[in-house]
Amino acid sequence: MRRLYRKKALSLVKELDAFPKVPESYVETTATGGTVSLIAFTAMALLAFFEFFVYRDTWMKYEYEVDKDFSSKLRINIDITVAMKCQHVGADILDLAETMITSNGIQYEPVIFELTPQQRLWHRTLLLIQNRLREEHSLQEVLYKSVLKGAPTALPPREGTATEPLSACRIHGHVYVNKVAGNFHITVGKPVHHPRGHAHIAAFVSHDMYNFSHRIDHLSFGEEIPGIINPLDGTEKIASNHNEMFQYFITVVPTKLLTSKVSADTHQFSVTERERVINHAAGSHGVSGIFMKYDTSSLMVTVSEQHMPLWQFLVRLCGIIGGIFSTTGMIHGFVGFCFDIVCCRFKLGPYKPREVVLPDAHVNNRAAPLLTDNHVQE
Repeated sequence: MRRLYRKKALSLVKELDAFPKVPESYVETTATGGTVSLIAFTAMALLAFFEFFVYRDTWMKYEYEVDKDFSSKLRINIDITVAMKCQHVGADILDLAETMITSNGIQYEPVIFELTPQQRLWHRTLLLIQNRLREEHSLQEVLYKSVLKGAPTALPPREGTATEPLSACRIHGHVYVNKVAGNFHITVGKPVHHPRGHAHIAAFVSHDMYNFSHRIDHLSFGEEIPGIINPLDGTEKIASNHNEMFQYFITVVPTKLLTSKVSADTHQFSVTERERVINHAAGSHGVSGIFMKYDTSSLMVTVSEQHMPLWQFLVRLCGIIGGIFSTTGMIHGFVGFCFDIVCCRFKLGPYKPREVVLPDAHVNNRAAPLLTDNHVQE
C-alpha cells in the first residue's frame, strides 16, 4: 500500500511539472532562431551589467517632521572678509527673543582683501559650482554622498609673504545662539554692551573710510561638515558708495544628515539678498553695514542615504532575463508567422510549386490537381 501511495504521489508530482522535457531529436534549430537568441543573450548581459551599477548606487531620501527641539543652541559658523581695518568695524549678534548681544567666539584678523591668483582661481571654481547648484538642485545629493571626500570649502591660505598693507579685516569664528530669529551684523565701530540695547562706537571713524565691500568665504549653521557648499559661500560684493547697506534674509531649516560616511545635525538655509545706498535726504534711511537676518523654520528635514536591498536586485534581474526571453520569443514567432503568410501568398521559398518531368516528356506541376479515373474514361 505504501508503494502504491508513493507511485500515485510521484505521478501527481510529474503531472505538475511546468518544465516538460522534449527530446533533442524533436527540436529543430534554425539560423534565424540562433540570431534572435544571440541578440537576446547580448541584451540580457548588457541590462544585467547596468542593473548591477544601479544596485551599487544610492539615493537620498527626504523626510519632514516638526522640530520639537527648542532648548538647544544654534551654532553659526562665520568667515567674512571686509575691506576695512579691524579697528574700524565690529560684529555682533542680536538675539530678538531675549534682546541680548553675544559676540563671544568671533575673532578679528588683519588681512589683504585682494586675492592671489591661486585664491582667485579657487574662488572662480566655487562660483561655478554655486551656479550649477542653483540650476540643478540634484547636485546637492552628490555633495551629500561625497562628504568628507570632496575638496575643502575654506579659502586656501595666501602663498608667500604679504608685502601689501593689511587694509582689510577677516571676521571668523563660531557662536551659539538660541533657535529664534536674530540679526548678525557688521557695521562701523566696536559694539558696546549695555542693558538697554546695543550700540557701536562710530564717532571716531570718518565717512570717507567706510567701505563695506566684503567676501563671504563661509557661512553655515549647525555642525560644520567638510565638502558641503552653502548658498552664500564665495559671495563677493563690491560697494559703489561709502554709505551702503547689504542685507541678507536667511531662513534656516534644521537638517539631520545620515549617510554611510557621516551622521550629523546640520542646517540648510535659503537666502534673499538686497543692497541699497543710505541717503537720508532721499528717504533711504538705515545704517551702513552688512546685516544678516536669520529665522529658523519649524520643520526638520531628515536626509538619509538609501540602498537597494539584495532581494529587490534579484527580482529585477529575474524580470530582465525572463522579460527579454519571452519578448524575443514572441517577436520571433510573429515575424515567422508574417513571413509564412507572405511566402504562401506570393509562392516564394518553400511554397513555390516544383516542376516534375513525366515519362512522356511533358512537364507537370506537382501542385496541379491530378486527373481522376472517371475523367480518364471520358
